[in-house]
Amino acid sequence: MLEKSYTLPCGQTLTNRLVKAAMTERIAGANHNPNRYHFKLYETWARGGAGLLLSGNIMVDRNSMESAGNVVLEDDRAMDKFQEWTRIATAGDSQFWAQINHSGRQTSRLVNMRPVSASPVQLHEKGLYGKPRALTEKGIQDMIQKYRTTARLCMEAGFQGIQVHAAHGYLLSQFLSPITNRREDDWGGSLENRARLLLEIVRAVRSEIGPRKALSVKLNSADFQKGGFDQDESEQVAGMLEKEGIDLLEISGGNYESPSFLLNDQNGVRESTKKREAYFLDFAGRLRTKIKTPLMITGGFRSRSFCEEALASGDTDFIGIARPFLVSTNFAADFLSGKLEQVELPQLKPSPAFGLMSEGGWYAYQISKRLSRGKEPKMNLGAFHAVSHILWHETKKSMAHRLLG
Repeated sequence: MLEKSYTLPCGQTLTNRLVKAAMTERIAGANHNPNRYHFKLYETWARGGAGLLLSGNIMVDRNSMESAGNVVLEDDRAMDKFQEWTRIATAGDSQFWAQINHSGRQTSRLVNMRPVSASPVQLHEKGLYGKPRALTEKGIQDMIQKYRTTARLCMEAGFQGIQVHAAHGYLLSQFLSPITNRREDDWGGSLENRARLLLEIVRAVRSEIGPRKALSVKLNSADFQKGGFDQDESEQVAGMLEKEGIDLLEISGGNYESPSFLLNDQNGVRESTKKREAYFLDFAGRLRTKIKTPLMITGGFRSRSFCEEALASGDTDFIGIARPFLVSTNFAADFLSGKLEQVELPQLKPSPAFGLMSEGGWYAYQISKRLSRGKEPKMNLGAFHAVSHILWHETKKSMAHRLLG
């Protein structure tokens, strides 16, 4: 089933069920536009033939980025760069959708010392992130307009769909979670109020892109935090999104304080992580009995046979895969053809000094120093080198952002 086409509710047809899930690229310069590194990276991925390529974070506000190397789309000054990006990414049979996002309190203090959020609840890693300010009513209305503007510009750029990122602890996820949303107005309290900003943004985006372009939402199945957004609430929000007529719902989980989405998921990882990844698929099966919206699961898929099993079960319609695209430049083509049955990821153990940064740094290096420069992955990269790279890379780009951005 992996190679079979699928027609979405909007009428668009994806040529197969394999999706290159969103991964932050962090390779934009101080102007935050796509550049030759993005072009080379997506040229490589487009050759593979995945049915859908999702961009990394395209931020709606340059003052709120998860990385100083993010792409930002606020106006049309660099529209030619965005159009070149979409032209390259769609040169084959793949569709290319823009994942649009606002990082909220998960904005590095190197980018913004006082980011905005649902409420002034600071991340535990206080040294890396500033204490957020609660968005005012005007700020919330402005935020909806930011998403609307970015969606409109994405259509001008040639993207064939939009994914609204409402997972992983970013701004919309912050509004959904009772841990980070302690508001007492119409945007907090009940789940209906906490989901209100997401729904308003979904409506705004749909009004800009029209009924024939794809609209997706990425949603946490749970935050994996006591007292946080849980699977019961996620199920209810999924029902709300179905009523809005979205074309694809991607299920994920976690945030910066409980980063299940950052953990490796192959041999050698702790059992709790394996259970979380299986949980995404189990949760999709639960959703399937409640909603008819097409579903995509990302995480835990490493063998072609398991992908086929998941699709045949009907619990998911699309297979989202991310990190395997960084260990082989031919991954998608080989996986779809059956030449590759299973992909092996490097066994990266979190450094006692740097924790998960050593793992994240390894994959960030493959994007910024290898694939985006037309090189093969560097499989023997050490943890210290990886961490040194990501720290220097992010510091350098943050300084450029503050000086020139």
